[in-house]
Amino acid sequence: MSAPDLTATIQNLINQESLPNSYADTVEKTILPLAQHIHSLRQAQERPVVIGIHGAQGTGKSTLTEFLRELLTTHYHTPTASFSLDDLYLTRVEREKLAEDVHPLFITRGVPGTHDIALGQQVIDQLEAAGRDTETPIPAFDKSRDDRKPRQQWPVFRGRAEAILVEGWCMGAVPATSEEELMEPVNELERSEDPEGTWRQYVDRCLRGEYSRFFSHLDNLIMLRAPSMECVLQWRTLQEHKLRKRTDGAPKDRSVDTGPAQPSRIMSDREVVRFIMHYERITRASLAEMPARADCVINVGEDHSFGEPLIRQRQ
Repeated sequence: MSAPDLTATIQNLINQESLPNSYADTVEKTILPLAQHIHSLRQAQERPVVIGIHGAQGTGKSTLTEFLRELLTTHYHTPTASFSLDDLYLTRVEREKLAEDVHPLFITRGVPGTHDIALGQQVIDQLEAAGRDTETPIPAFDKSRDDRKPRQQWPVFRGRAEAILVEGWCMGAVPATSEEELMEPVNELERSEDPEGTWRQYVDRCLRGEYSRFFSHLDNLIMLRAPSMECVLQWRTLQEHKLRKRTDGAPKDRSVDTGPAQPSRIMSDREVVRFIMHYERITRASLAEMPARADCVINVGEDHSFGEPLIRQRQ
């Protein structure tokens, strides 16, 4: 792809994502070097590579993934597929069963244990083994319905993917270092709604089991490092304020009792605080330990700006 073609691709993506034109500087400084890194990794491995993209809520994982997929495919001629851990959420019925059998907090999607990890691995295996004309359905979740989309509505990837991007807030996360750490509540949600630790013990067992096996297949782990947990809460609250403004104060749909607030509805500031508490333990732990082991760290500023990618080579 020529320089003018690359510039046009970047501008089209900026327009598509409703980003300021200044985002082109972020693409040049952060995203293109990262795309080059993934392309080089694919060439070195001489096989499809699986890239995990980790970042707390509001860090810009989805936007980064969108740019990487398009640039790798069109500029680096590396056919690239992508999906989010969000697309692997258990169905509403499955989570209701989990909430009934294990703990009521599992009605809220998000934490390890609320994803169909086997489905995610199946999709990756199919993308890696696909022929030129093979069509691989990619799972999709409808947050407005709080349920997985019907299979016939899933997007389809044609051919073999040479790079597979999987993004999610807990990608690459590790379990607690000790039972004592796990049993010490980190917030009021854990203290008042999970006093026996049943919910967080189940989450931790999932991280030790199928999630750990899934993450072990990653060829590279990219971390978008938020400034702090407090900043994540501010970003999520601001997101709700903007949503409320766009919908002009539209009333919430409370026709169905869905338990804890879901991010598909407009939440009050108090509801946002409670919602973020579901993610706090793993987010704080990842902010503390992941930068030392991630293959690439991108520092995210309080204004959502990206720093240059800090890439380390695996030994």
